Amino acid sequence: MIEVLRAGLLTTIQDAGRPGYRHLGIATGGALDPLALEVGNRLVGNRPDAAGIEVTFSPVALRFARATRIAIAGADFGATLGGRPVWSWWSLPVAAGEELVLNGAKRDMSGGMRAYVCVAGGIDVLPMLGSRSTDLAAGFGGLAGRALKDGDRLATGASAAPGGERAALAPGAPPFGVKAPVLCNWALVDEPDHRRGRHPAGVAWAVPVRVLRGPEFDGFTPEAQRAFWSDEWLVTPNSNRMGYRLSGTALERANGMDLLSHAVLPGTIQVPPNGQPIVLMSDAQTTGGYPKIGSVIRADLWKLAQVRLNGGVRFVETTPAVARKALADEQAYLRQIDNAITMRDERHASRQAQRA
Repeated sequence: MIEVLRAGLLTTIQDAGRPGYRHLGIATGGALDPLALEVGNRLVGNRPDAAGIEVTFSPVALRFARATRIAIAGADFGATLGGRPVWSWWSLPVAAGEELVLNGAKRDMSGGMRAYVCVAGGIDVLPMLGSRSTDLAAGFGGLAGRALKDGDRLATGASAAPGGERAALAPGAPPFGVKAPVLCNWALVDEPDHRRGRHPAGVAWAVPVRVLRGPEFDGFTPEAQRAFWSDEWLVTPNSNRMGYRLSGTALERANGMDLLSHAVLPGTIQVPPNGQPIVLMSDAQTTGGYPKIGSVIRADLWKLAQVRLNGGVRFVETTPAVARKALADEQAYLRQIDNAITMRDERHASRQAQRA
């Protein structure tokens, strides 16, 4: 059992989402930074799609009733466990009664505004349509379809990933960490130049994300097309889990033709009549009528999810081949983590054999 001592502003239970229901108008949902959740689950021996706790920006405090193992993945929140400093991208043993405090997302070059707390066995709430993710807009999933609040108690599952408990991930095994994705070469975006945007508000740093042209890209004026690729876009405070509303140069269409409502997906970049793009996120609606100027590739959605409100985004044009390779690189990174844990298991077994 986990007791929520301090819930923060928007802390929810999320897993890999509920795909396969968009034809019924049900959002996919799930973790906004799915890579962080998957890494965190690997670090505690869970299935990659197990439910964890998504923490957004603000301080959160949790107390663990029994000894277990946890991992923190995502942004650095200046966390402490039992009063001791701990870091993101680490697998950590927890003693019964210890408290984990995530003090708030740090402002540093790594940026970020979301962290994921994964616990051995996963967060055990009633699955809805095959997922434990919280859908705030629809009001179901997670814990009563809402954000967590002070005093909530969360159960954890008893089973780990297929194959049984691993020595390196046992509750009392030593802590260890992995390299954060943002520090890996495969996560770097190849840009023709490092331009500074023309947004009047200005930003200290803009996160580059790769984008494929959308079906209505050619329907925008040449000036709008240039601005889309060259400007830096501000993530406004009106953004949420459904979509990131951006601010910058108004993107004008070459014609004002209305579109019929059509299917959209997380990553789709729509442009409403005011010319300010909206990037759809995990909880986005399933259909929309705004023109689609582009789509953020799946492998870069986790980067976008970590951009702070009032932070900057830069769009970099890419190709389907590059998008597929980016996903392959991400999977290779996850396999490296699996291999590293296996090596720790083997060293542990070797030490035990020597003692015997």
